[in-house]
Amino acid sequence: MVDTFGKLRRERKGVEMGKGRRQFTDEFKREAVGLLASSGRPLIQIASELGISPSMLRNWRNGSGGRDAGAARRPIPASAPHPAPDPATELSRLRRENDRLRMERDILKKAVAIFSEPPR
Repeated sequence: MVDTFGKLRRERKGVEMGKGRRQFTDEFKREAVGLLASSGRPLIQIASELGISPSMLRNWRNGSGGRDAGAARRPIPASAPHPAPDPATELSRLRRENDRLRMERDILKKAVAIFSEPPR
């Protein structure tokens, strides 16, 4: 059995309670609405399992996202397919991305080493 709820909970982007408004990615919203449509379970149950309010999930399902309550309902936009880039340009972009990711990984390794040292 696939742990769909665990996956969605991990993808949820937000801040701790009392720290401001939580922000959710469009992907999280689409997957939560898809789960609601495909599972056949009550909206309240799915919302509580995902750690969101039922009204928020209802707004996502209805397409307004909670904004522009009087406006025409519209679906959450899916990411548009990108045209195939030039291979040389794509290779250059991927190399830059690899360099950036290596640098981030090295920084995180150093941070783990620093924070895992016993206190003096």
